Amino acid sequence: MKNFTENLKKMLGKSAKDKNIACFVDGPNMIRKELGIDLEKVKRKLEKYGRLKVARVFLDQYASDKLIEAVTNQGYDLVIVPSDVDVALAVEATQYVFNPNIDIIAIVSRDSDFKPVLTKAKEQGKETIVVGTNPDFSTALKNSADIVIDAKE
Repeated sequence: MKNFTENLKKMLGKSAKDKNIACFVDGPNMIRKELGIDLEKVKRKLEKYGRLKVARVFLDQYASDKLIEAVTNQGYDLVIVPSDVDVALAVEATQYVFNPNIDIIAIVSRDSDFKPVLTKAKEQGKETIVVGTNPDFSTALKNSADIVIDAKE
């Protein structure tokens, strides 16, 4: 009976409460005063689709202490990068694409540089979410994701 139930679950797919999300935030691109992005709100929006198991914000070495404290206080893990944030984020996100415990890859950015990460995630059977906003929210990035969320709505 147990095998029948497990097979039925696999056939029907997991419900949102059973899915694990890995979220990666492009800090320099998204955490800007002029955008007014609320990272707590981003978390709440993502949690409609599953459990947030990984929540990381990538910042460059020039991030202020105040910004670092604010990000940490919102429950995100912080990754300070001495060079290109996009490369570090893409490499780490791609590692989670191959993690069998993660069902959904979420990228919080407006930057089309992360399109290959989403493409690889889909190839590996992961669902993909992009959280971004205008101005300059890449159409290519939006078209690469299964779900697109406007961070300001």
